[in-house]
Amino acid sequence: MSPLDLLRAAGPLLWVLLALSLYVVYLTVMRILALRRLGQDAGALIERARAITAESGPAAALAEVDRAAHPAPAAQVLRAGLHRADRGPDAAVSAMQSALLAEDSRLYAGLSALSTAAQVAPLLGLLGTVIGMVRSFLVFSQTSAPTPAQLATGISEALVNTAAGLVVAIVAYVARNALRARADRIATQAERVREDLPGWLTPRLGAAQLASPVVTLPPRPEVSLSFDGARR
Repeated sequence: MSPLDLLRAAGPLLWVLLALSLYVVYLTVMRILALRRLGQDAGALIERARAITAESGPAAALAEVDRAAHPAPAAQVLRAGLHRADRGPDAAVSAMQSALLAEDSRLYAGLSALSTAAQVAPLLGLLGTVIGMVRSFLVFSQTSAPTPAQLATGISEALVNTAAGLVVAIVAYVARNALRARADRIATQAERVREDLPGWLTPRLGAAQLASPVVTLPPRPEVSLSFDGARR
């Protein structure tokens, strides 16, 4: 029996597995392209923003980040923190936390679908195996002495579906883990920005407080009381 005959004998579930494999490949390629764009190193931009913050303040650093238009999540988190820096470190941290959650949804998009495909594909292969074995036993029930050619259809359906389900599951599982590791490395840089930015702002706030004018209240007049209780 040729490989083409095996594919024909595998039954309709094989086409479902083929469609699932195409989806896994498509999703994997799209996520690789997306992570390649999001994974551009933002280290130079972060260092530039740090220097500008120390020299000219958060507003000038925000203008530099906006001008760069860097696609990395670290740059988006940095932009959110600098945008709220004038309200204090706590407000900046809160804005960066919200931005980090939004960037995580972009980084890890599609990974749950790959995980689902890795779990469903072996089950579809197992279902095809059961259907193929049922067909083989039906041959025994209809023929007292079945020939190998009569049994080959059910057995080939069972084996081909099992192999196809395992192949799709392995590809989906490996792709999901590799993409997650890449997304974790990108998210680490964004989390580092969230932790470092309040330290950039604290010296600026301290210097602003020292430079603010000190208001001196005039001394209160002394009031003395005579022995009879009248003020002098």
